[in-house]
Amino acid sequence: MEKTYSPNLIESKFRILWEENQLFSSRQNSNSKDSYSIVLPPPNVTGSLHMGHAFQHTIMDILTRYHRSIGDQTLWQPGTDHAGIATQMVV
Repeated sequence: MEKTYSPNLIESKFRILWEENQLFSSRQNSNSKDSYSIVLPPPNVTGSLHMGHAFQHTIMDILTRYHRSIGDQTLWQPGTDHAGIATQMVV
């Protein structure tokens, strides 16, 4: 096993596969029984990221991938700032 993880070696081939099969798009599909969506909050305006952010994104990723794997139409939508107080303090 390599000492450092290099995601480009692995992700590049999967990205091509996903783009060729239009798996990045969310569209109406008559074969899909249900739909599933999550709003992805952006990083805090403070720029201080912590393990809670990694945990939150991991859970959202797992849920979205699970629903996609069982045939649901999925959308992981970038949302709006959820840290109103932090934004007011910085700005």
